Amino acid sequence: MEVGGQTIRAGEGVLCTLSTANRDEGAFTDPDELDLRRDARSHLSFGFGIHQCIGQSLARAEPQIALETLLRRLPGCDWRPPSRSCGSGTGSGSTGSRSCRTPVPHCRRTGPKGSGSG
Repeated sequence: MEVGGQTIRAGEGVLCTLSTANRDEGAFTDPDELDLRRDARSHLSFGFGIHQCIGQSLARAEPQIALETLLRRLPGCDWRPPSRSCGSGTGSGSTGSRSCRTPVPHCRRTGPKGSGSG
């Protein structure tokens, strides 16, 4: 049997890793880049068809709720992009992720409530 240009012989095992499901360069432009504007209708993160994850609506809402809460609790902060990108190369570990800097808050320093500093 041939799958994706690779021959699989009788009795050979196949290892499927979820971390590679959405990283097919033939299906996704720049699959290793975080692109929040990417058309998300064809990803495989929550399954497909009758096997879709029943928690996908909650999983999609959680980051939005978390970020809105964080920004509300840190009103003097703005979010800046990382000082460098993740770069290129292959991932490591079971998830295939790479270490990189993420956007961090830059906040005005304020004193304790009622101290008059800020």
